Amino acid sequence: MIKSLEEIQIPDSAFLSAFPNASLPTYTDGKFHYEGDADYFKSSAKAFREQGVRLLGGCCGTTPAHIHSFAAELKGVTPITEKKLKNKKTAIKVDYAPSKREDVPLQTIAKERHSVIVELDPPRKLHTDKFFQGAKALKEAGIDSITLADNSLASPRIENSALGYLMKTKVGLRPLVHITCRDRNIIGLQSHLMGLHTLGLYDVLAITGDPARVGDFPGASSVYDVSSFELIQMIKQFNEGLSTSGKDLGQKGEFSVAAAFNPNVRSVEKAVIRMEKKIKYGADYFITQPIYSEEKLLEVHEATKHLDTPIYIGFMPLTSSKNTEFLHNEVPGIKISQTIRDTMASLQNDPIQSAREGITITKNLIDAAAELFNGIYLITPFLRYELTVELARYANECSNRIMRRKQDVESITN
Repeated sequence: MIKSLEEIQIPDSAFLSAFPNASLPTYTDGKFHYEGDADYFKSSAKAFREQGVRLLGGCCGTTPAHIHSFAAELKGVTPITEKKLKNKKTAIKVDYAPSKREDVPLQTIAKERHSVIVELDPPRKLHTDKFFQGAKALKEAGIDSITLADNSLASPRIENSALGYLMKTKVGLRPLVHITCRDRNIIGLQSHLMGLHTLGLYDVLAITGDPARVGDFPGASSVYDVSSFELIQMIKQFNEGLSTSGKDLGQKGEFSVAAAFNPNVRSVEKAVIRMEKKIKYGADYFITQPIYSEEKLLEVHEATKHLDTPIYIGFMPLTSSKNTEFLHNEVPGIKISQTIRDTMASLQNDPIQSAREGITITKNLIDAAAELFNGIYLITPFLRYELTVELARYANECSNRIMRRKQDVESITN
């Protein structure tokens, strides 16, 4: 409080007052208590007077002894009417410049052309060779970004911002970092955002996150200080240069914010209302849960065609009948048609053909999606990046075919 008062003039038509706590509270054995003693108040009394304070009292944790110390130390002393303001310290210049975005946000890319992004989960163990092999192969396949989940299914993995920074600096590929509300309170979320921005990781996906009880860490608790709506709002306020508590961050943030959209529900219309709410909170574009039918693609297109916000349609290649049944029955937000489940079941004794059938199903869905949406989002199963490399190349070939066809139509028209 004294430090703050050092930069405040004594007002001409009002009096300064100060009511300090008896220290910050300490929590011990289930109770809050304050450790600041009366002698410390006594030693601070003259400093308050020297800053022009005319009314001195106490707030949380103060006792009659604290107030008596103030009164005894200042007895017979007259208030001051003039003071010299303390000069503010001059900032030290350093070579490091504030983080500034130079690339084009993904939502802008998806508005201008077809775009392919791929999810490659951070490893559960400390070995990262396969992850970076996959990242390099996917870069060569021509994707725009790799998305990095945040402890998906509530199971701990290598921290995604660490992998994202290494991927950006060593592989030269844009990371899209997922942020869940489950694992961090508001303090942790704010700190995490500041860290991501400092590392130059500006593309984020704001999601609620699967409950901790879904994962493999018994006793872990979910935080959920905020919902995905409030997290989006929090990031957008960060872009205005303000923390969630309204404090000045010193510069404006540069984040572009993706939000999740689950079309695998009974009422897509209700899911779209939820989308529209996220747009109001500041979502720049959407990424969907995996879709496994052309009918669902058409339904989503019809329900969202009034929106100008880009949508990346999610696909995850099936690898086996067991994988198919697990996704359908165990993973929240994913439903697979009985026809596909029967097809994969008929190939359950042939793992190679099962994987090829999964690729074929996904390619057919990509053909349909590319006619309706600019964004394709591929999810890599079990770090088997060779599957999403093939699909990424196919998606880019598909978008090139569509572009050439449009050019031919324009040529004929002209």
